[in-house]
Amino acid sequence: MTTLVELAAEKESADVTDWAARLGWVVGLLLFIALVYWLMREGWKWRGTLQSDLPELPSAPSDPGPARLELSGRYHGSTTAGQWLDRIVAHGLGTRSRVELTLTDEGLDVVRPGAADFFIPADRLREARLDKGIAGKVLAEGGLLIVTWEHGEKLIDSGFRSDHAAEQAEWVETINTMINTATTEGTAR
Repeated sequence: MTTLVELAAEKESADVTDWAARLGWVVGLLLFIALVYWLMREGWKWRGTLQSDLPELPSAPSDPGPARLELSGRYHGSTTAGQWLDRIVAHGLGTRSRVELTLTDEGLDVVRPGAADFFIPADRLREARLDKGIAGKVLAEGGLLIVTWEHGEKLIDSGFRSDHAAEQAEWVETINTMINTATTEGTAR
């Protein structure tokens, strides 16, 4: 009868790890991730090139007047109006950031720390509404403040989310009233 020690000594244990194969898989995976990242970056740059016909963004006037409304929150991006997945990346409009919005009689001042600020003149505002999504960001129904405005020959939807979502309805009402008042005054002349 063989003892337990002899049985254990007779069998050889199999190699636990094939280090060369494992290292090959890790290197291959890292190269694949790098390739995907590079392709995404090139796609972003290509989209910017395709949108290069978009004129420079206007800057705020030196004296925009008293603020009607102010909001702090997040800027989620801009898209071609009516096409919520067609992100605009030219001139930094595709960069998400914190935002400070100020609405005056002159227009909408968009201040974005860490990204390019821009100004939407009042005569270029077309509509404001509450919606649920914009390129890459989907929230509950009415979770985003969408401002439609004209820039160059293009209509743009810009998406904002207030730190206090309840105040977004007031923004929609105020902006749409400004637009309707300007339209009524323009046709009365």
